[in-house]
Amino acid sequence: MNASAKLYTLNYDEAKTYLWASIFVACNLVLPHVFHLIPQGGIIFAPLSLVILIGAYKLGWKVGLIAALASPLVNHLLTGMPAWPILVVMTFKLVVLALIAGFTAQHFKRVSWFLLIGVVLSSLIIGGLGELLLTGGIEATIQDFTIGWPGILLQVVGAYLVCKYA
Repeated sequence: MNASAKLYTLNYDEAKTYLWASIFVACNLVLPHVFHLIPQGGIIFAPLSLVILIGAYKLGWKVGLIAALASPLVNHLLTGMPAWPILVVMTFKLVVLALIAGFTAQHFKRVSWFLLIGVVLSSLIIGGLGELLLTGGIEATIQDFTIGWPGILLQVVGAYLVCKYA
């Protein structure tokens, strides 16, 4: 089932790019606190990924990339989370997600369940391989699928609904 939706590609020379990226960074300051009220909520639901996916798919890879680079760093500077060793891996994974989501939306110019599932799974696989290279451990990548499957579903469903109806 495909949805006709308005998808945008904002550029670095547009003020809207930085405004939207700032909004997504602000969302990524608030959402983790909400999800961390649930035991292991951050690991299960990956709220930063949800926001980056929506931003990059709806407004383009440049907005997604800015938000992906800034969100973990701003969170770390203001709250101490994520911890420094996790910051690099998380940033890498969010950048991969932003680029895949933004380029997919730009190429196909539509929203579909199939495309969003493909974006999420391919970014998890590429991000997991990057995490393996950066840390040498595969446990966190496996957790993304075993513990994090509700977050994967939330990303696909949430991104579909927001990109279709917003």
